[in-house]
Amino acid sequence: MRADQHLAAGGGPERAATEATVPGRVDVKERVYRTVTEQASATLIGVPRGDVKVDVTEHPGGIAVRIATPLPVPDLDDTVAISQSVPVLDRARQLQEQLQRNLTDVLGRDVTRINLTITGATIPERRRVR
Repeated sequence: MRADQHLAAGGGPERAATEATVPGRVDVKERVYRTVTEQASATLIGVPRGDVKVDVTEHPGGIAVRIATPLPVPDLDDTVAISQSVPVLDRARQLQEQLQRNLTDVLGRDVTRINLTITGATIPERRRVR
C-alpha cells in the first residue's frame, strides 16, 4: 500500500502544511495495517489479539476492514450483569463506530467501511483484588 504524500518528519499529513516537508514517498505494507488493526481491535473489544482475524483492503476512497472476533459477554449466571449489559447487536454497532474512529486516527487513512463478524462469545475472567 502506498501513501503518496509529503510528510513532515515525525508527523502526519496534517502537519505537512505547516512544517517543512521531505520530498519522497511513504510505502506502508498491507501487513502493517493488518497488524495495527488486529491490535487496536483486540484492545477495544477486550479479547486476545490472537482471537481477532482481520483483512484490510485499500481502495481510492480509503481502507475497508473486515474483522472476525468473539465478543465478551457477561457470565450467564450473573443476572445483574446481564440486565445491565448492552444487547449484542447494539454493542456490535457501537464497536463498528468506535473502531472506525480509532483506526482512522491510528492509521492516518480514512477507514470507510468496517465489516464486523461476531464468531462467538467469551466470558472475561474475573480477577480478585487482594
